[in-house]
Amino acid sequence: MTTRSAKDTATETTTDSAKDTTTDGAAAERAAARAAGIEVRPVAGHIGAEIHGADLAAGLGAAQVAAVRAAVLRWKVVFFRDQRLDHAGHIEFARLFGDPIVLPRRGKASPAGFPEIETTADRLELGGRFGMAHDEWLRRRRHTLLRGWHCDHGARVDPPAFTILRAETVPPYGGDTTWANLATAYAGLSAPLRAFADTLRAEHRLGVGYQPRPGDDAYVRHLLDHQTATVHPLVRVHPETGERVLFVNGYYVEQITGLSRPESAAILGLLIEQATRPEYTVRFRWEPGSVAFWDNRATVHLAPADNAHLDHPRTMHRVMLTGDVPVGVDGSPSEPLLGSEAGRW
Repeated sequence: MTTRSAKDTATETTTDSAKDTTTDGAAAERAAARAAGIEVRPVAGHIGAEIHGADLAAGLGAAQVAAVRAAVLRWKVVFFRDQRLDHAGHIEFARLFGDPIVLPRRGKASPAGFPEIETTADRLELGGRFGMAHDEWLRRRRHTLLRGWHCDHGARVDPPAFTILRAETVPPYGGDTTWANLATAYAGLSAPLRAFADTLRAEHRLGVGYQPRPGDDAYVRHLLDHQTATVHPLVRVHPETGERVLFVNGYYVEQITGLSRPESAAILGLLIEQATRPEYTVRFRWEPGSVAFWDNRATVHLAPADNAHLDHPRTMHRVMLTGDVPVGVDGSPSEPLLGSEAGRW
């Protein structure tokens, strides 16, 4: 005969209660979405949902805005298909959820008259500006499997809160984007490792890991002239959901403060691998008119690297919304080191 302790019973009761709360919350979200005339269809177990029934060009009512926002916070990235947004409509949709960021510098492909929009085809120009073909520039920036994973502008003291990316022209194959859920990644760590990570901070710096060309490298000089660096908590508390988020990525994070280089490299490698485990990710196949809307505070994403050699254009338009300064578990905010100031771009 097995004796059940009061502690076992209490643990089961707490677990069942949490499950009930989660179930009730999901049911309430579905009911709110249906009442707003939209349907939220999850596409992976931990991240990503398609939203159907919303015409973004026609505008959204207050109930739809609330339902979409709840879906973004719950699923971290949501997708809309077959939308007819132009540049003005894209900005108008973004304004329903925050203040669009106006970038001080954009490439020639970005549309004149719409300073809130950055066209990602600009990225294809970057290598040429510094004397490199695009594929060489990409190889030097992504020389390991995890280097390309990033949140947008993570080296700033106030990274964007949300990003809304719209597809205009996409290749017939290739060019997918992948996102990872950093809240689930944190929750998936063992309790001792979570407790340790809660105490750490890390330096995020523009251009981390870029492998310079032999001799003079114009891109290195560009990075030095436009350097941005911030010390962020390794675990940030999400300002809307209260979730703890494993705030790491392979593109910006340089060093865990207070640790030696070997210690930092080993722990960062472990945590970034944890953050990008396949079960925490979703991969999206773009079509013309597709829109992806993600929480930049709780995700990292991986832009495609399988289409640069294809003779097919890929034109995407991005609007980012202003974010706040991350705060750690102990309540301490991020600290700017160089190149950024909260609220100023």
